[in-house]
Amino acid sequence: MTTADKQRVKRTQRDYTLGFKLAVVEQIEKGDFTYKQAQTAYGIQGKSTVLVWLRKHGKLDWSNPESHALMSKTKETPAQKIKRLERELEELRLKDIVKDEMINIMDEEYGAGLRKKYISELSRRQDKQRR
Repeated sequence: MTTADKQRVKRTQRDYTLGFKLAVVEQIEKGDFTYKQAQTAYGIQGKSTVLVWLRKHGKLDWSNPESHALMSKTKETPAQKIKRLERELEELRLKDIVKDEMINIMDEEYGAGLRKKYISELSRRQDKQRR
């Protein structure tokens, strides 16, 4: 046997125990590795072997790959979270301004009196909550 044969031993799928498969799947689902990083780290030759393990033994629903793309986006830094929340807050402020203007226009043009009804209903709810 030459030195090249000793360095690279081809492994078959039968070499992988259930415990090994579960350990790899757990590390991937925790986020320690991507499936490609796990293949490289553990010398798994099959391109889809780890994906098959994830579908078979994993806790996540791998039938919908879009949900996993969303999961990876949820890991955001505190600065990214602050920026996202500030954008959402600004959007809510703008929506509130638009709603107020719509109510004003309806009151002026149609005499709907929505603002009076809305304010009185809010005060009744607040009174009930205080009690």
